Amino acid sequence: MSEAESKSTEPFILFELDKTTYGVHSRSVQQLEMIEEITPVPNAPDFVEGLVLSRGQVIPAINMRTRFGFKKIKHDSRTRLLVISSDERTVGFVVDTAREFISIPSNQIKPPPESIVGLSGKYLTGIAMLDNRQVLILDVKEVLKLSKDSLPVPENN
Repeated sequence: MSEAESKSTEPFILFELDKTTYGVHSRSVQQLEMIEEITPVPNAPDFVEGLVLSRGQVIPAINMRTRFGFKKIKHDSRTRLLVISSDERTVGFVVDTAREFISIPSNQIKPPPESIVGLSGKYLTGIAMLDNRQVLILDVKEVLKLSKDSLPVPENN
């Protein structure tokens, strides 16, 4: 690996779910907001909390705890909505907390172990160790791909 490669960094937004830290590449994140009103959608999958209005745009809100099979909890003052754009789709990820922007050296991001590449590993592009903290790097496209047929599509007027 060249010296330039070992010194390159990638910017991420970090968020937490069930005491685990995840990273989303900052280029996928449009904004970070507090949760306001979520309008339920009939017959939506359990991980779709409903629709939210974000800067004039109606988008589906995905509860990432439920999406990953964790116990759903009530929203509080730390709950955040990460507005994510990928492949011309915009959704909101409802997460326990998110307020950290960090650059991670590329050489510190390792591929997920083979043992988790199955069901849970499909959401991950890598794992980084930052000091004593493990950060699971989320594959946003994979999360959205797996849920594209399940998400309500708001009509644009």
